Amino acid sequence: MAANAGMKILLLNQAFYPDVVSSAQHAADLVVSLVQAGHEVTVLSDARAYDDRKRRFPSGETWRGVRIVRAPSTGFGKVARWRRAADFASFMVSCALRLLFLPRFDVIIAMTSPPLIALLGVLAIPLKARKLLFWSLDLNPDEAIAAGWLREESITAHLLDRLMLYSMRRAERIVVLDRFMEERIRAKGVAADKLEIVPPWAHDHLVRFDPEARRRFRDRHHLSEKFVVMYSGNHSPCHPLDTLLAAAERLAGHPEIVFLFVGGGSEFAKPLALEQRGTPNIRCLPYQPQEELAGSLSAADLHVVVMGSAFVGIVHPCKVYNILAVGAPFLYIGPQWSHITDLVADLPDRRSVLLTAHGEVERVVREIIAATQNAGGDRPHAPEVAGRFSRQVLVPQMIRALETMAAESAGTAAAVRVPQPRHFP
Repeated sequence: MAANAGMKILLLNQAFYPDVVSSAQHAADLVVSLVQAGHEVTVLSDARAYDDRKRRFPSGETWRGVRIVRAPSTGFGKVARWRRAADFASFMVSCALRLLFLPRFDVIIAMTSPPLIALLGVLAIPLKARKLLFWSLDLNPDEAIAAGWLREESITAHLLDRLMLYSMRRAERIVVLDRFMEERIRAKGVAADKLEIVPPWAHDHLVRFDPEARRRFRDRHHLSEKFVVMYSGNHSPCHPLDTLLAAAERLAGHPEIVFLFVGGGSEFAKPLALEQRGTPNIRCLPYQPQEELAGSLSAADLHVVVMGSAFVGIVHPCKVYNILAVGAPFLYIGPQWSHITDLVADLPDRRSVLLTAHGEVERVVREIIAATQNAGGDRPHAPEVAGRFSRQVLVPQMIRALETMAAESAGTAAAVRVPQPRHFP
């Protein structure tokens, strides 16, 4: 198949439009661009919202030229791990049944929600598609083991690891997010020539520093006279908030500082509980609509990025790209070696980044107080670094990886491969 021929593509992922979680937004960016490039795209996703399991979507619709097929699932939610597992399992079964009745495709793109959805893509070849691209947004069961949900030596962990490794070995191409994830997958015995690094891009078509939207957001939420420390996005065990929350409690006597937690996820309950208990400087808001994202992110005086030490190479701190897009200073809480510290090394003004480790509560407190004293000046800008992670740069790289994979055959793969950058900071 020629690389420029229109392909029939199926994308598998639990979350998709109108969901606002990160994987749904990145999937939407990709498939809309694929349609614009002349490909025919179908998405098979969940009929329930990822974070709000009571919210339901239509069983099918066409959106911006993309055909969306939604599979029903249970709505137990994330209160307990068994509930989440039941939702995943019911979606997988329902998704498999829907897949049986879909037409044949040229390529399947399998993401990682739920963790074994790539296995459905593998089992669908060659009956339903010719090739599989595995888009690895995280690694499981590695994540479940690192979070303490699974014992590494358990039968379940070994089974899940074998199934995931089987999926990776059967995929034609695996897109990973950074060099740490690439190293982890190579250590599992996956061939290096299958791996391609394409970081998740900023939503820079929506996100920019917007002073007027910042003012409106801060006025609406009574933050006008406050120094806002913001953690925005998915709150998960991969991004432990204990150090940040402890610092917030230490700073409860500073009424000029507010810690704003925006988003959702299983760990969102921690700041929410402190807010409900009356901690005066902690506030919580749900995920913001895409059209409000620029105002929400611009409203922060200091953003926070957190990476759990055990999760380097398992998940990726993609929130940092939107922070770069709004030109905001940020506080990083995490291990010394990670994608964030790689990225910081390339920033022209490192004074805008505060680096701390987990457990360094007093240092976090000092850094935040120091940041309040430097507030109000010009925002740091790193256009060259931010530009490397823009949608305009990285979505075309994803499309080239997909089209090149589809064009390759066993005898000509080396001849037709489009060179791609191998490493990003």
